Amino acid sequence: MALSLSGFLAACGGGGDGESSGDGGESSGGGSETWRMVTEEVDGQVQYEYAEEFGKRINEKTDGKITIEPYEFGGLGNESDQVEQLETGAVEMAVMSPGFTGNMVKEGQLFALHFLFPDSVEKTQEVLNKSEALNKDLRSKYEEHGITPLAFWTEGAMQWTFSKKVEKPADFEGLKMRTQTSPLILESYKAYGADPQSMSWGELYTALDRGTVEGQENPIFFIGDASFHEVQDYMTLSNHNNYVAMTTVNSDWYDGLDEEMQKTIDETVQEMQEWVYEEQEAQNEEWLKTIKEDEENATEVIELTEEQREAFRKEAMGVRDFYREEVSTVDGEILDKLEKEISEISGEETGESSGSEE
Repeated sequence: MALSLSGFLAACGGGGDGESSGDGGESSGGGSETWRMVTEEVDGQVQYEYAEEFGKRINEKTDGKITIEPYEFGGLGNESDQVEQLETGAVEMAVMSPGFTGNMVKEGQLFALHFLFPDSVEKTQEVLNKSEALNKDLRSKYEEHGITPLAFWTEGAMQWTFSKKVEKPADFEGLKMRTQTSPLILESYKAYGADPQSMSWGELYTALDRGTVEGQENPIFFIGDASFHEVQDYMTLSNHNNYVAMTTVNSDWYDGLDEEMQKTIDETVQEMQEWVYEEQEAQNEEWLKTIKEDEENATEVIELTEEQREAFRKEAMGVRDFYREEVSTVDGEILDKLEKEISEISGEETGESSGSEE
């Protein structure tokens, strides 16, 4: 992997022309450093835009001494490759989703639970900002594997696209549904009667086009920018979950930084929480309008009623017991704590109908 990374950086001119400065990234002379930050998305999409803005702010705060070089999806491998690169220290930073770390950090699979977070995306972000269960307890589970999540944030509500109309759980029966690699995501769709199949999103457009899979889930901006709506006839607005991303660092690298640099990174991460919320909101709203108005690639947009969503919610509840009994290594303690926090912050009872999102 190290040879592969070195070759890629040389081919793309990454990391500057200076000598390596060890764990602190690549030196480009004069005491400056370049840190690598991988993302699961491409230029223009939320994660990559986040990495660029984050890098810009760090560069300004350090008077140009630190440059953060963002990498698009595929630049250094697929999602699983990127997790391994961060874990081993081949890269310093990453924006990643817990869905691709589920086999490593079992507790992180709780993000796959449908109808767990508030229907309001804004309230969901508030939970992600304030939750001790996530920012302390779950963070410690990742640190056991050399990865430190500095923040959790939403890229928007998850929606479904299909090759056929889906409005009730029975419509999922036998449907080939693409998912991430998290075992709990697979279980979530088995609860609806679907035939879930995990794959990288880099393979997904072709798989949908050829009918290898018949449906998928993502935030609206991603559905539009990846052109999935071009090879799917229906988009069901279900708001069944949120796509949660994490700003992460290699733990050893981060712990090796001086206190002032750690403080600069932490402050910038917190500043970015409001910025990325506004970015995802704007992208999701713009792409929904674009998809609806695309006459060349007509996609029927179905917005589920609260009664229809309740039917899915009812089927999804049993997966929480599966999480506690078959997945969690702490008997569901983090999930239990998170559910209480969600209830306190949102005023909603988790697992019960709580009204539709505006």
